[in-house]
Amino acid sequence: MFNIERTGEEHRKLSYKDNYCIGCGICVSVCPTDSLRLGPIVPVARGLIEMDLVSVNAESCVFCGLCSVACPFDALSLTIGETDIKDIESYPKWDIESEVNDEECIYCGRCHAVCPQDSIFFRRNLPNPVDLVRGEMDIDDEKCIYCSFCADMCPAGAIIIKNVPTASNDVINNSIEVDLDKCIFCGICKRVCPEDAINQVCSTCMYYDEIEAVEITGETLISESSCVNCSWCSEICPVDAITITKPFEGTLELVENDEKVCKGDSCHACLDVCPCNAVEIVDGKSVTNLDFCNLCGACVNACPQDIRILSRTSMKLDNINSESWTEILNTLLD
Repeated sequence: MFNIERTGEEHRKLSYKDNYCIGCGICVSVCPTDSLRLGPIVPVARGLIEMDLVSVNAESCVFCGLCSVACPFDALSLTIGETDIKDIESYPKWDIESEVNDEECIYCGRCHAVCPQDSIFFRRNLPNPVDLVRGEMDIDDEKCIYCSFCADMCPAGAIIIKNVPTASNDVINNSIEVDLDKCIFCGICKRVCPEDAINQVCSTCMYYDEIEAVEITGETLISESSCVNCSWCSEICPVDAITITKPFEGTLELVENDEKVCKGDSCHACLDVCPCNAVEIVDGKSVTNLDFCNLCGACVNACPQDIRILSRTSMKLDNINSESWTEILNTLLD
C-alpha cells in the first residue's frame, strides 16, 4: 500500500490499496506520465514474494486521477482535499453493479460458497428443530446394554453414551442420555436396539397444524469494494436474486503458433493470477470461461508466451467529459 501527496493550494493525495488490486495493469496503461509500474504478479499471486502489485514514481506523478477513475476495482483513490474524485460529479464513473435483492434471496449461501474473492457476507437464521417436531422418547436403563448402536446410528447426534471406568471397584459406570433439543423422533434408535430398550413415538404429523410454518431469515451482502464482478454469484443463484454488471464486454482468446504454445500444467500462470477463478487447465491447455471472466487482463500480463489476446469492445465507464481523457481511456478498448 502506498500514499503520496501534493500539498499547496489544493491538497491532493493518491492512495493505493493492495488488498483490492488484482494486477490487471489498467492503471499502468492509462497513466499519461508513465509513473506507475506493474510488479511481478505471478510470484506475488503464488505467495513467493510479498510486495505491491503496483508501484508509483512520486516525482513524476501529476495527481491527475486517471488511474483512480480507470480502476474498476477501487484499488486506487485520488482525493482532492477530503473528497474522493469518484464522488465528484464532473469525474468519470463506472456504471457497474453487484447487488442482492433482499426480497428474492432465500439465504441458501451458494453465492458465499463460490465467491473467489470472499466478497459476500452471508448469515442465516434457521428455526430450532425442536420447534418443528413433536414426540416422546424414553430409554429403559434396566434393559439397555450400552451397545451404542443407537448413538452411532442417530442422524441428529441426540444420544450420548458414557462408559466411565472405576478402578476402585473394578466396574464400568455406564450412562445414556437423550438431548431432546436435537432429537427428531425418527425412530432409527428404536429399530436398531437389540434389547427393545427404547420407547419412541413421533406425533409430528398429528400436531402438524399446530406447528408454526418454517421461516428462514438472514442477510446477504456483497462488498462492492472487493467484488471483481466475475458473476459467479449471479450464475449460481437458484432464484436469480443477484445482479452483476461487468465493467467490460469483449473476448479473450488463446492464439497459438508454431513458436508459441500454451504450456498448460507446467505453467498455469494465468490460472494463478485470475481473480475470477475463470481459468482452468483442460487437456493440457488453458481454458477461460467467459461467463465468469471480467476481462481485466491480469492473465494477459502473466502469460509468458504472450498468446492470450484480449479484445474489449465496450466498457461501462461513463461521464468522460475531457477529450484528452476520452482518448486515453479509449485505449482500454480494442
